Amino acid sequence: MVKIVELDAPLVIGAGVAGLSVALGLDQAYVVTSQEPGSTWWAQGGIAAAVGGGDSPQAHARDTVAVSGGLSAGEAVEILTAGGPDAIERLIAFGAQFDRDLDGHLILGQEAGHGTRRVVHADGDATGAEVMRALNEAVAASDRVSVIQARVVDLVRTRHRVAGVVTADGKKRTAYLAPAVVMATGGVGQMYSHTTNPAGVTGEGIVLAGRAGARLADLEFTQFHPTALLVGKDPMPLVTEAIRGEGATLVDPQGRRFMDQYHRDGELAPRDIVARAIYWQYDRGSAAYLDARRIPGFHERFPTVTAHAMSVGLDPVDDLLPVSPAAHFFMGGIDVDVRGRTSVEGLWAVGECSASGVHGANRLASNSLLEGLVFGARVAADVSLGLEVPLGELRTPKDSLDLPVLAGPVLQELRKIMWERAGLIRTGTRLWDARSAILEMDPILRRTISGRNAAELGGMMVMSALRRSESRGGHYRADYPEPDPMQEHRTLIDPGPVEMAVIR
Repeated sequence: MVKIVELDAPLVIGAGVAGLSVALGLDQAYVVTSQEPGSTWWAQGGIAAAVGGGDSPQAHARDTVAVSGGLSAGEAVEILTAGGPDAIERLIAFGAQFDRDLDGHLILGQEAGHGTRRVVHADGDATGAEVMRALNEAVAASDRVSVIQARVVDLVRTRHRVAGVVTADGKKRTAYLAPAVVMATGGVGQMYSHTTNPAGVTGEGIVLAGRAGARLADLEFTQFHPTALLVGKDPMPLVTEAIRGEGATLVDPQGRRFMDQYHRDGELAPRDIVARAIYWQYDRGSAAYLDARRIPGFHERFPTVTAHAMSVGLDPVDDLLPVSPAAHFFMGGIDVDVRGRTSVEGLWAVGECSASGVHGANRLASNSLLEGLVFGARVAADVSLGLEVPLGELRTPKDSLDLPVLAGPVLQELRKIMWERAGLIRTGTRLWDARSAILEMDPILRRTISGRNAAELGGMMVMSALRRSESRGGHYRADYPEPDPMQEHRTLIDPGPVEMAVIR
């Protein structure tokens, strides 16, 4: 038996920067969130926006396109970069406190791929936490946004549109019906054993959209951050790229720099190049360290990194920091247009779970929080035009009505397989091995909803990587190390049908 609750306003799944930007832009909204904090809270890097003298949205757009591997969508990029200054002003109006100089001007940071300083930060390396503080306070002060604490396990459909979600509380199931549903569930980092993403970032929103019939795109493009602290923690503490922007260098155990042999920009090369260079250091039996000892005022400028390092007995002022690449950001997801509309009526997607083409094959540093802000506002405006009260027969996938939610240790094995065989350096042999391993584990994984979702997503990510027999952006094939002009196109997936059950 499924309890049915009918809501009179749009339902937003996810309470990060994208989800709350949507909710705050609506006349009335319900936000469904679990207890797990999302990636926004952990974001150390800032928000890229053309707010400095001599900068422009056009220059920001050029830099965004330059690192995208030829796959960025021009209209989406123009919308993103043009909306940057207004997004910063909107956050300031919500009360966000960004770093400023003694004259009150915003301090702008330099990060890889940007032709000028245009990255706004808060408390040095705690931008995400400050953004979430401001947005949560705005939600708390609003009588237009209601928060529902629940775990979403699938979507509800009528014959022609998405009509709500099913949530789980133990064995109890509740269907929340709504005139519109917005997915804002974040990325896929926890699909890998090495990641900077918190525990709740498992890509489940992408899977659930696919199970409801929504088209998915670009699932082979994962961005691996070059510098996460290699200190045995899960998730791995991020060491923000801004530190390299301020002069930190990457060195081997003997203290020798090595990035110059991989790219003319050295430590400020695009993230995928830096990540592979560090990977190859370990692959040849060496190691990689970040040397930030010459950065003045490090403790005050980067308190988050300082705290992570000191928790394991390292002081960035005196010690080299052991670093390794880790899964960080997902360029693929639910295929959407520039309004956030998916291929299924009644369903929108925004933020990291969406694939508008704004990042192409590789995201420019600090464009992620900006994406949630700019496209969150756009989705809110469009959702208001597409409200429809759910009528008729309601259905949801049958297996979500009775399976337990949480997976066991087998999920950790899947994460290890994804990292070792479908991670930063890929080959056809490794990917087919990953595919075979996932198929072998499939019957066990499908005993729970979390395991089922991971098996489905992992399988689609691996197959997308196999289909792209070239290297481009965040997707690197050692057996096809160069880009192929014939493959300069997006990868689209239409997931197959699932067995449905009628709930009303």
